[in-house]
Amino acid sequence: MTHLNLWEQLIYYYSHNGSYVLAQFTRHFLISAYGVILAAIVGIPIGIFIAHHTRLNGVVIGIANVIQTVPSLAMLSIIMIGLGLGVNTVIVTVFLYSLLPIIKNTDAGMRNVDPTLLDAGTGMGMTRLQLLRLVEIPLSLSMVMAGLRNALVLAIGITAIGTFVGAGGLGDIIIRGTNATNGTAIILAGALPTALMAIILDLVLGWVEKKVAPTA
Repeated sequence: MTHLNLWEQLIYYYSHNGSYVLAQFTRHFLISAYGVILAAIVGIPIGIFIAHHTRLNGVVIGIANVIQTVPSLAMLSIIMIGLGLGVNTVIVTVFLYSLLPIIKNTDAGMRNVDPTLLDAGTGMGMTRLQLLRLVEIPLSLSMVMAGLRNALVLAIGITAIGTFVGAGGLGDIIIRGTNATNGTAIILAGALPTALMAIILDLVLGWVEKKVAPTA
């Protein structure tokens, strides 16, 4: 490969390792998605709860902020002590880092619902649960989607360093490139799909966010 230029080396690498790159791409995406889905399951109800119990808002958001300030490699190392090497450590790390954008956006979305609409619903005899299901959640859905969008893009970056704890993913290819002599093409072979995944998911979720936004 030494006689080839950078892009020829990259094409050569993909042509000989395409199935491996695809497998790591899929693995990378699934690790990121599992962590964000778990964070959504936990974070959205918490966001809804603190929107209705404002005294807890500062405490919950503060805890999520503290988690976010811990460097991701340090967080991986701490969680690895309890869970050991492998995928679970990265999923839990992604879960923890995804909580802040999901909780914060859910809370903000719920707070931005027009109070007159809630008053109108109450006047029509809606229960608290009906107001939540039929008014608050539909109107705050675009903000919730924005939080999920931020969380997933963040998760892709965190998963890339999961290779240090044996989780695999596209970070594996990047590390192989850094350890190889003249491994720039191998680094790109891992970095380009990582960037492409983040860009595509950001665009798709941005489109979904616009679709679920309430119309005037």
